[in-house]
Amino acid sequence: MSFDLIVIGSGPGGYVAAIRASQLGLKTAIVERSELGGICLNWGCIPTKALLKSANVFEYIKHAADYGITVKDAEADFKGIVKRSRDVADGMSKGIQFLMKKNKIEVITGTGKVKAGKVVEVTGADGKKQEISAKSIMIATGARSRVLPNLPQDGKKIIGYREALVLPKAPKSMVIVGSGAIGVEFAYFYNTMGTQVTIVEFLPNIVPIEDTDVSQALEKSFKKQGITVMTNASVEKVDTSGKECKVTIKTKDGEKVIDAEIVLSAVGIEANIQNLGLEEVGIVTDKGRIKVDEFYQTNIPGYYAIGDVIPTAALAHVASAEGIIAVEKIAGHHPEPLDYSNIPGCTYCSPEIASVGMTEAKAKEAGHTLKIGKFPFSASGKASAAGAKDGFIKVIYDAKYGELLGAHMVGANVTEMIAEIVVAKKLETTGHEMLKAVHPHPTMSEAVMEATAMAYGEVIHL
Repeated sequence: MSFDLIVIGSGPGGYVAAIRASQLGLKTAIVERSELGGICLNWGCIPTKALLKSANVFEYIKHAADYGITVKDAEADFKGIVKRSRDVADGMSKGIQFLMKKNKIEVITGTGKVKAGKVVEVTGADGKKQEISAKSIMIATGARSRVLPNLPQDGKKIIGYREALVLPKAPKSMVIVGSGAIGVEFAYFYNTMGTQVTIVEFLPNIVPIEDTDVSQALEKSFKKQGITVMTNASVEKVDTSGKECKVTIKTKDGEKVIDAEIVLSAVGIEANIQNLGLEEVGIVTDKGRIKVDEFYQTNIPGYYAIGDVIPTAALAHVASAEGIIAVEKIAGHHPEPLDYSNIPGCTYCSPEIASVGMTEAKAKEAGHTLKIGKFPFSASGKASAAGAKDGFIKVIYDAKYGELLGAHMVGANVTEMIAEIVVAKKLETTGHEMLKAVHPHPTMSEAVMEATAMAYGEVIHL
């Protein structure tokens, strides 16, 4: 069988690229070894958000009295919550199957391996091999949970994110190693379910890629919720021989040993580039990722790579954007390269985090003179009415030209607000223009305008 494009992997990079290719008239095939939609849809973004929504609802019920409502004897049905999460993921996966049919994309089930001459060898579950060829081949095989040598995952006591999604019951206690998005989202979820959660972070702040103000606000909020946060700390070893894990943690005050039913390793991800045939074809990799040009072509013409297998931000929306740009280039269009300085990041714990552009530290490092505005939700009428006064919106402008350099948000629903900043940055909106763009009242999003007003010394409500 021959195609115009073969995509290996059907995550948010692969399936989006395949659909765009089909729209542009390319005869397209997708090779997938497990579920359509990849990790994001089946074991990542979507099912975790379903779990977090259940935690959110349970939290509302527990605090119903704050809203003048009496609810008696509410309890979390953990199995029901997990089942809902799996049902949401299954429904989305069926949706991808529909999209594949609708766009006349050939779905080939099996493990793909690239070969010279633009050939892909597909090995089915039965071990049978078939070869398919195309004018262009795209690698979109994603990533998996990174395993540390001193934290080997056994799937029972030391687990990764996949097992964390489907535990049979909420454990009494859990140590979470790593405080990136995966770590803090599960920390919030399990804490709400009644688990005693301890986060261990090697760096000085949790969610370390975020602006320091955001990290500190989340840590304060987590501690208020009863989550133990240990920064400047590392897990040295875990003894799983007893009924519970004995977790040895190195801190600046010496070693501590904590008992925990479960240890969740959330120390990042590793690209799936093994056994792909890269070496045989001569595709160059560096530090465990595939090297590509600005349109995602590897050093071998006709072979492309996108998403978590290349050295860009491992985010679903980044993979999708990369896939579309690569396909448009393959089809002979003239797409503009992706602007990686304007990629939003969202974390869905409670309070939520959303950010785009430079942090304050990075903006200073780059030599900018800054105008910074920060508006707390405690001063927002809508936030008070909603009972969601935690957090703030922080905006960073270049003082000389008014350029919007970055925005950092922590609070309820901020993941829905960040897109305003992304569009504003794309359109090269200045601080003055943002300040004069009338925002609706009462909303939490008007805090963007208020924070900008603060940066320019014109804030009204503080």
